Amino acid sequence: MREKISKRTVDALKPGAILADTEVKGFTARRLASGTLTYGFRYRDKTSGQARWLALGLHGNITPEEARALAKKYAGAVADRRDPAAELERQRATAKSAASETVNAVLDAFLERHVRPALRSAKAIERAFDVYVRPRLGAKSIYTLRRSHIVEMLDAVEDQGGPVMADRTLAHLRRAFNWHSSRDDDFLPPIARGMARTKGKDRARDRVLSDEEMRDLWAALDRAKVPPCYPRFIRALLLTGQRRNEVARADWREIGSGIWTIPAARYKTKVEHIVPLTEAMLALLGEPKAKGFVFSNDGGRRPLSGFGNAKAALDRTIDEIRRVRGADAVAPWTLHDLRRTARSLMSCAGVSADVAERVLGHVIPGVRGVYDRHAYEVEKRDALRRLASLVDRIIHPIENVVPMRG
Repeated sequence: MREKISKRTVDALKPGAILADTEVKGFTARRLASGTLTYGFRYRDKTSGQARWLALGLHGNITPEEARALAKKYAGAVADRRDPAAELERQRATAKSAASETVNAVLDAFLERHVRPALRSAKAIERAFDVYVRPRLGAKSIYTLRRSHIVEMLDAVEDQGGPVMADRTLAHLRRAFNWHSSRDDDFLPPIARGMARTKGKDRARDRVLSDEEMRDLWAALDRAKVPPCYPRFIRALLLTGQRRNEVARADWREIGSGIWTIPAARYKTKVEHIVPLTEAMLALLGEPKAKGFVFSNDGGRRPLSGFGNAKAALDRTIDEIRRVRGADAVAPWTLHDLRRTARSLMSCAGVSADVAERVLGHVIPGVRGVYDRHAYEVEKRDALRRLASLVDRIIHPIENVVPMRG
């Protein structure tokens, strides 16, 4: 059926009917069996001779007049011996290629292929990208990205989250760009030295808990409104000197014969690490189980989590204890400071630096670290016993006061 396509004529179309426009050759309207009305443009490519069809849109999303204007545009291209369908395909391919070259695409691939399968810090990295990088750089092509763009982003991060967060974000982004540059011959990461906002020595923490703070901590653990396993977890951090996540994710299957073996796949250095369990730690752990997480609030099915809320409740209780005796609130501290405190206490207890570092699982540098394959189980057990003994003396001091007789 041929008639000028207008709102009146398309509204009258019955399902299955096709209407060819009398003004623009090839411009059609078609009512599908479902009742949907579509506009299209039919033509024959003058170079190949092939019949072509271009969808112009759905009635409701586009008016008959707007569809006719598109049909006229494509008819002009056909008259110029061009193929509008092929041109549209090339435009879509170019747009798709451009999308794959954006910062967002690089970050997506980096997270999918490198971060999530291998790094424990995946959530922190993904959050830094989502909060700080994607809103400012995500849509940009990596080939048009300039150092000035990176600097402007870091300025915004520093204003929003501070200089340390800016440096962390920069480190994550540098790793992502370096990873992509190893896979792309044409990409050069636009990150240069000197972009960091702080120096390593400025970021290094030196906080250790004093004897008084340790006693207040121990007392607060018995009073604070925290998850049931949290007090044991905090004490285990100090008595073993291990990292927060390694202790929190300890599994009963890793513990046997007085030794806790942290598998290489879960340990930060990717090397199996053994931690001899002292009498104090075994008493802290209690009755062993066949499987499940050691520090758990649901019977071992899931490891302890929610560190921030529990730590805040613990700090409030410590401050209450100190307030009673007129002392100032405790200075800010982190769970990792317990690891540094344990290392310092081992030195106070006469443990050699070599053994103390091995207790913490630090990699021994140089030739000794490569060739010395001794497990140091006996030495580490002695070091942890000395640590536990010193902690006990600090928590339960003996008043060495002798009354004078008259």
